[in-house]
Amino acid sequence: MRFEELDVWKRATRLSVAIYRQLNTLKDYGFRDQITRASLSVPSNIAEGFERVSQKECVIFLSYAKGSCGELRTQVYVGMEIGYIELGAGKGWLKESEEISLMLGALIRTKKGFTK
Repeated sequence: MRFEELDVWKRATRLSVAIYRQLNTLKDYGFRDQITRASLSVPSNIAEGFERVSQKECVIFLSYAKGSCGELRTQVYVGMEIGYIELGAGKGWLKESEEISLMLGALIRTKKGFTK
């Protein structure tokens, strides 16, 4: 299967695009760079994992993507608290990143050869 066919990759990519578009005029370049990099890391690591030869390597990169979901959620919480991210958008991003994280967890379990 190609990574482009994965729903989790498609959703992570759409989330990253939404964050880039929403924050493209934010003047706090440090914050903007950090949150956009975290959001881009999720689909990028999914893609890199699926391009690796071994299942073990694939799982490592899927785990990185899952970790980036947690990093992204933290930055969204901070961004909402300090007024950089509108609450409605932020809550939507939190929900979507949580769902992506759950999808990644299931995919990791599948790749490891067991389900839960």
